[in-house]
Amino acid sequence: MLTKFETKSNRVKGLSFHPKRQWILASLHSGVVQLWDYRMGTLIDRFDEHDGPVRGVHFHRSQPLFVSGGDDYKIKVWNYKLRRCLFTLLGHLDYIRTVQFHSEYPWIVSASDDQTIRIWNWQSRTCISVLTGHNHYVMCAGFHLKDDLVVSASLDQTVRVWDISGLRKKTVAPGGEDMLRLPQMNADLFGGGDAVVKYVLEGHDRGVNWAAFHPSLPLIVSGADDRQVKLWRMNDTKAWEVDTLRGHVNNVSCVMFHARQDIIVSNSEDKSIRVWDMAKRTGVQTFRREHDRFWILAAHPEVNLLAAGHDAGMIVFKLERERPAFATHATILYYIKERHLRTYDFQSQRETTLFSLRRQVTPGFNQGPRTMSYNPADNAVLITSDAEGGSYELYVIPKDHRGDPAPESKRGLGACAVFLARNRFATLDKASNSILIKNLANEVTKRCSSPCPTTDAIFYAGTGNLLCRSDDKVVLFDVQQRSTIAELSTPFIKYCVWSSDMSHVALLSKHAIIIADKRLGNSCTVHETIRVKSAAWDDNGVLIYTTLNHIKYCLANGDSGIIRTLDVPVYITKVFGNSIFCLDRDGKNVQLQVDTTEYMFKLALLQRKFDQVLAMIRNSALCGQSIIAYLQHKGFPEVALHFVKDERTRFNLAIECGNIEVALQSAQELDDKDTWHRLGIEALRQGNHQIVEFSYQKTKNFERLSFLYLITGNVEKLGKMLKIAEMRNDIMGRFHNALYLGDVRARIRILEEAGQIALAYATAATHGLSEEAERLSDGLEDPPELDPKARLLLPPPPILKEDNWPLLTVSKGFFENLVATGKEPEADGEIEELDMGEGVGAGWGDDLNLEAAEDGEVDGDEAEEGDEEAEEGEGGWEMEDLELPPELSQPQAVAGADSVFVAPTPGLPASQRWIQKCNLAAELAAAGDFPAAMRLLNRQLGIVSFGPLQPYLLDLYTGSHAALPTLPGVPTLAAALDRNWSSSESSKSPTAPALVYDLSLLTERLNAMYKSVTAGKFTEGLRQTNVMLHMIALTVVDTRREVDDLKELLNIVKEYNIAIRTELARKEVRDNPARSAELAAYFTHAKLHPRDRALGLNSAMGIFWKAKNFATCATFARRLLELNVPQALGQKARQVLQACERTPTDALDINYDPRNPFDLCSLTFTPIYRGNPYVECPFSGARFQPSCKGKVSPVGDIAKIGMDASGLACLPGQSR
Repeated sequence: MLTKFETKSNRVKGLSFHPKRQWILASLHSGVVQLWDYRMGTLIDRFDEHDGPVRGVHFHRSQPLFVSGGDDYKIKVWNYKLRRCLFTLLGHLDYIRTVQFHSEYPWIVSASDDQTIRIWNWQSRTCISVLTGHNHYVMCAGFHLKDDLVVSASLDQTVRVWDISGLRKKTVAPGGEDMLRLPQMNADLFGGGDAVVKYVLEGHDRGVNWAAFHPSLPLIVSGADDRQVKLWRMNDTKAWEVDTLRGHVNNVSCVMFHARQDIIVSNSEDKSIRVWDMAKRTGVQTFRREHDRFWILAAHPEVNLLAAGHDAGMIVFKLERERPAFATHATILYYIKERHLRTYDFQSQRETTLFSLRRQVTPGFNQGPRTMSYNPADNAVLITSDAEGGSYELYVIPKDHRGDPAPESKRGLGACAVFLARNRFATLDKASNSILIKNLANEVTKRCSSPCPTTDAIFYAGTGNLLCRSDDKVVLFDVQQRSTIAELSTPFIKYCVWSSDMSHVALLSKHAIIIADKRLGNSCTVHETIRVKSAAWDDNGVLIYTTLNHIKYCLANGDSGIIRTLDVPVYITKVFGNSIFCLDRDGKNVQLQVDTTEYMFKLALLQRKFDQVLAMIRNSALCGQSIIAYLQHKGFPEVALHFVKDERTRFNLAIECGNIEVALQSAQELDDKDTWHRLGIEALRQGNHQIVEFSYQKTKNFERLSFLYLITGNVEKLGKMLKIAEMRNDIMGRFHNALYLGDVRARIRILEEAGQIALAYATAATHGLSEEAERLSDGLEDPPELDPKARLLLPPPPILKEDNWPLLTVSKGFFENLVATGKEPEADGEIEELDMGEGVGAGWGDDLNLEAAEDGEVDGDEAEEGDEEAEEGEGGWEMEDLELPPELSQPQAVAGADSVFVAPTPGLPASQRWIQKCNLAAELAAAGDFPAAMRLLNRQLGIVSFGPLQPYLLDLYTGSHAALPTLPGVPTLAAALDRNWSSSESSKSPTAPALVYDLSLLTERLNAMYKSVTAGKFTEGLRQTNVMLHMIALTVVDTRREVDDLKELLNIVKEYNIAIRTELARKEVRDNPARSAELAAYFTHAKLHPRDRALGLNSAMGIFWKAKNFATCATFARRLLELNVPQALGQKARQVLQACERTPTDALDINYDPRNPFDLCSLTFTPIYRGNPYVECPFSGARFQPSCKGKVSPVGDIAKIGMDASGLACLPGQSR
């Protein structure tokens, strides 16, 4: 059995697969109908209108409908798109067992404990026929897929086949509707004549629980309480028993024919599912559950899937693997289809059958070919299967061999078998944990021990090398040298795919792909939410892989994306350009055409082949936010500029890549305040004061303009700003500008006008303006005393006035050149001259106007005429020599010459490298990628409330960085602290951030918590447990042993958290003696330190003694004496025990059974006894009552109860 999906719920009584979508309906004993997506493993919807158990449910074949029937005697028809019940059909007088839609007509058949079968028209919403004849409960009824027949099973020990052709004729015939309007009273009582019994099948000794038709043959199968499965055959005149299948040891609940194989599947209350061979009529497989009885089976009408419902939920499963075994060499595909070895030529697309395999395969037993390995040197194939616990067959294909008979095969036992060299292959012997090297005569030539103690599979890894899979890693093993070359931590690997040049390998697990080089280095991991099925490398080194419903790509650096969707799963065999060759599950070759533009674009960008990037931009329809976001994320915003027509996005990209020219163009188009403000900030960062000035003018930001003129030494424009402030009647603006200008008289005048006579006097007196000071002192009653040490407040005079910062001459990048010139560079490395044509630089030479300025003035020296005259001739350039200041006469860099200074490209910051290499939440938080860390915590631990974790996430980030002091007045330097830094490898690139939380810190916290609890400081103890829980979620360890220590610590902290909260809850209900006693008793069952357990038992003993519950009090005294307690406490316990044994009674009735093991729900503080349903906190593992599902767990206050999560991942390289 290959389990594809499993749920945990109340008892499942009814199941139905959707015929097209990956959905399944499950009706529960609790009255709920659940709709699941079994491929994604998610609950889509739930329908809860029935009162009592729902025993039958069925999807309509084409309409968005399903029908359900329950113990409330109601049949409900639902529309799952509208998510509601459309109508209810009433008529049955007892429990409804099964319901089913007809495949063609608008009919529903239902079976009921009222001993009748009813057929309903769901369009007219009426009962059109009642089938009576059974004299006990009718357990099931179902339509035949093609014929006008109904089969039913009853506890009257019979199976009946009903002919409903009369009903069809009456319904389909003209006037049929009028006939249906006749009074139904007699039909309700005695059954109508339009459905008659054709056969009554008697043979079971007890009640029959299920009967079903074969989809195409005239066969019926039934299962009953006599523990037998019977096979029946019928013709036009009679039906008879063919055989009886025995093996179940309890009532057979359900039985059916497999839709695609000659097998029968049954399940039973003996907790097993059995598979029977129809030809041999013997059992071939049995699957058992430990505690759960099976009740219902369902088969998918088109796909090889089965589902079974049991006491604790349901499972969706397959009986055998459907992946065809295949191997590819050059342009030939070798594969197995219908027990024949075939070849397929990718170029001519021609199939050829070589020979049939000799081995017979038992249906439903999962013994078919599993893998294939091809040896081109000897034209041989190795085929492995799971038969006999793992076996292989070696065929040497003769030249020009076509058809039967098959060549003689060499067989042997081995878990895996792969070719290793020209005439050698390797097999794995699990029993001795050794690798056997054999020749083509199947003789052992060498034996070596496996590199891992638990190797369970081997894969080819180049001549003489093997990849050995063990637990959570793969090891590259050199068979000749018997040495380990490299190893890599991975999830459980299922398949291994090498690139054509053997430079890269893709390791495929169930939900992840790991790409590494030939020495298992430079690995990256791609995670998938649904199962990965196959993969192949294309000629460009891109991995193309399939999931259940997509074809995707993955580059060597881990970038991935979707190429197209799939209707059915396929297995990629070869990739040629835009063509992908696949095998489907029937072994049929399929060729798919795909658009490779997206991943070829990303590949060219990764390889920095900008000419190809440009060609793709111009010639393909690449567009969309995903491509733009990808380019931004990868540090190519200048490339993204070529995709963007929207000015807002274009402006944002230009700001990001520092392209001031493009940003200015977009800002002029947008012309809003925020855009100009951002442009000003970026221009100021680059030292382009002209654009800063223009931006501030556009936003009328006069304060920033004044400060800009101050720092650039533009005194003239500061004076203009002073005039503007006067016109705007801006007192503070006037004062600031006067202060920047050093104009003392203007400042005195402004202060005087503002009524600040004392300040005006102090300013005049300090700056030596005695006349002004005397005049102002006359208006003051008490002139202020001046500090003799006062200093003059004057700005420094500007020495040199510059418009913009001087810039280095650098060669423009490929795309910057394209932006500037609009055309491609003609040759690699050639640097374009600046285009100084018409319109270029317009608006830059003139002074930018201010509101207060009447006429613009031109700054700078005027050009003087040169000594040399212009050359004579027609239309020549007038080139003049300029007299430049001597300080500017040093040699200048010429664009395109050898002296060009190319600015070094900045490397990736350490935090970015950490994000690329790390896969643990704590490491991502330390690197600053908080969203990724939170997503990981949600997926792994079910954490939904991140408020309590915020200080710890910030501590991780600040703890992984340090600030280094520099010169006075210069900002500090930020340094990233790497966990693996070594002075001997100081130039090594960052690998992982230093972390502030480790096991030693948690151990200290644990000891402090022990002291608080022992001292009775429960509130402090609870706070400390919550702190430790938050730290544990963000702790990283280095070894497997430390992983176990951390999980043990988590369990200890969880127990203390629940125990402390129980004690605090007890103190809140002291007025309720019974409830207080219950909580005291629950506290004693927490797994605490023996010292704290003794304190809890002593406290409970005292509480129950006072409550006169002597019988229960005696149990606490006995448990206390079992511990090594001090003598005084032991003496007290013995005295209490003696007194309690005299009167072993309980005065209070409480919900506590000391002999029945239980877990405590720490939300409701009620016991969950063994065998009762529960839900868990995905982080701490604390258990809760089912009603608590969806709430935030109080154990840590961060995780969602009942949420599916992969579990704690705390070891680098560990992937869940």
